[in-house]
Amino acid sequence: MANQHSDIRRSDEFILGLRHEAPLLVGVIPFGLIFGVLGIEAGLTPFQVMTMSVIIFGGASQIIFLELFASGASPYLVSSTVGVVNLRHALYSARIAPYFSQLTLGWKIILSYLLTDEAYAMTIRRLETRPHNPVIHYHLLGTGLCLWVSWQITTFLGIMLGTAIPPSLGLGFAIPLTFMTIIIPYLANWPHLIAILVSGSIAVLTHQMPWKLNLVIAAIAGMLAGYLAEILRKNNDVDISTNGHSQ
Repeated sequence: MANQHSDIRRSDEFILGLRHEAPLLVGVIPFGLIFGVLGIEAGLTPFQVMTMSVIIFGGASQIIFLELFASGASPYLVSSTVGVVNLRHALYSARIAPYFSQLTLGWKIILSYLLTDEAYAMTIRRLETRPHNPVIHYHLLGTGLCLWVSWQITTFLGIMLGTAIPPSLGLGFAIPLTFMTIIIPYLANWPHLIAILVSGSIAVLTHQMPWKLNLVIAAIAGMLAGYLAEILRKNNDVDISTNGHSQ
């Protein structure tokens, strides 16, 4: 009976992850199509484009990779820029690690690979709003696999369709739209808001820098601003609590 109950809980969490992630596919599907098309236009082979989607598995990083590759940037600049942009995943991992500390190394490797922007956004909301349970990692498995399968399929379709997708469809708007759906719910948290405002402002003000270096600078500045804002908030909370107890 205990095993049966545990199986039900696993399936419930997994299906819940699928349900939470599904609405975001409205933006992810055109995003994957665009990447497939851009990869071929940048001079990569279909095999290289698909391999990139499997290995990197990060929409923003893959688009930046293609833009730098097409501009003739050095491999060192390409790899370092993609690495800096992907540093946000380290922050995601640090945020959810306490919930999954009991998992085996195998589980941690699988979940870290599936931890994308969209999967993190849905999973952290699940972790913060619903009671914790021993099989909660199946929620992240559901969100991650939902996105992974969709991303690989749409990348493949984008490769096959190539330039047959007319520019008049305006699919490029799906890229910022996808990230907007993730960011907007967190605007109520002022450290997040500061990080967004700082990184966004710097990215716009420095957009003329070569090789997309403005994105690297903006990403680093945004993370530092958010980190400092979080420290200030915690210090203020401690001061308020201390003053309250002293009274």
